[in-house]
Amino acid sequence: MSANENHIPNALPAGYRFNEFEIRDVVGGGGFGIVYRAWDHQLERFIAIKEYMPQSLAVRAADMSLELRGERFQKLFNAGRNSFIQEARLLARFNHPGLLHVLRFWEENGTAYMGTLFYSGMTLKAWQASQSDTVDEVWIRRLLPPLFGAINTIHTAGYLHRDISLDNIQIQDNQLPVLLDFGSARKEIGNLSDETEIMLKPGFAPIEQYSEEGEVEQGPWTDIYALGAVLHTLITGHAPPVSVVRCIEDNYQPLAVTRPEGYSLPLLHAIDCALAMKPQDRPQTIDAFAQLIDLPVSDAEALSTPLPVVALPAGLPDTAAEPEPPLVAINPAAAAAEPLTGGAAGRRASPGIVALAAVALLAVGLVVWQTVRHGETPPVAAAPEAAAPATQAPAATSAPAIATLYLQLQAGESVVLNGEVQDIKAASSGFASLNLAAGSYHLEVRRGDQVRSQTLTIKQPGTWLINPGN
Repeated sequence: MSANENHIPNALPAGYRFNEFEIRDVVGGGGFGIVYRAWDHQLERFIAIKEYMPQSLAVRAADMSLELRGERFQKLFNAGRNSFIQEARLLARFNHPGLLHVLRFWEENGTAYMGTLFYSGMTLKAWQASQSDTVDEVWIRRLLPPLFGAINTIHTAGYLHRDISLDNIQIQDNQLPVLLDFGSARKEIGNLSDETEIMLKPGFAPIEQYSEEGEVEQGPWTDIYALGAVLHTLITGHAPPVSVVRCIEDNYQPLAVTRPEGYSLPLLHAIDCALAMKPQDRPQTIDAFAQLIDLPVSDAEALSTPLPVVALPAGLPDTAAEPEPPLVAINPAAAAAEPLTGGAAGRRASPGIVALAAVALLAVGLVVWQTVRHGETPPVAAAPEAAAPATQAPAATSAPAIATLYLQLQAGESVVLNGEVQDIKAASSGFASLNLAAGSYHLEVRRGDQVRSQTLTIKQPGTWLINPGN
């Protein structure tokens, strides 16, 4: 596919090079930017490159640089580019699997670019259009914890997203959602040009985003309104009424009253609360929103021990077929199942990250419990008897897996469990998983002469996130 086959105006051609990055094709684009799939010749992998390209302000010249459509657009163009660069810097601070991961950013061709990980899958908007039959409460509940974690990571750092919508959430092939960019350039241009319609997405923006600056305070409840609108759209097929229209005549029909078939009252009631017109009537934090939906929020200790069985909330269908558990990867320094053999034992995660990791891990624990409950036996990493401690679990043929273990793997690293090399690889998120039976294990992560190790004992069903020490 050439870079222009998607019919995006002013797109760079296939084969264009930014040093080691070679443009292969266009992934998508809009009025303010173009996203390319590019090949990294140095690391031999695909990445995504986003270019700041406001179509209404600039055009592509013959030398591939951008030219303004008129001098009067210089201020708007510069302001948008500065916001684009600041957004890249902000995103580069975060290392959460549910947030767009920026690898680098630079200025060239009279504009700015950011290189990010290349994410598989499709946007939530495209998913709903093409696979709406898969969207039910079980699917939504599996989607929410990692999405909660991504949003709350932003909030914990003191920022707001302000642009959560179906087309700003990517659903990867492994079902893990990724919250995409903030749309900062679009919003900055909209602010300076007094064009609110290009800043906000009708139905998803709460009333405070339409207010004059400082008139109504924005906060986590602002993003919670947008997330409520996303869930409303997934369930009903249409966005809620525009908030400015609701100020005149509020014709919003509460989901807890209309009761869409197949959805539990706690979920519907939580969405109604998130879509309250007054900011103070909404959940004030992501944790509060999660509690309304009956998603358990655990304390920090939940990350240092296997998670208990999680009962399904009342009213939630429990007979749906479960796909492969999604990979919910949290900061690997957050916790360890047992004391580490190296200096990493003293590391601690921030309270906000710990709380969110607990939400995400409990969601995966639910999937693990469902698998065991239905009598299915996922692949088990068995260890040879000679190398195993006396309390080691029997081999895979005689003992079912009861726990899923996640760990981060770098390029060139291999995993050895009780002396046996495991045939596992990291997913696109950088994390690998092992399904284990009850027993004691000694795990090593090897890379040349370097070895990171950890000993752990599995006694009950759960999901563990570990970070072996040196």
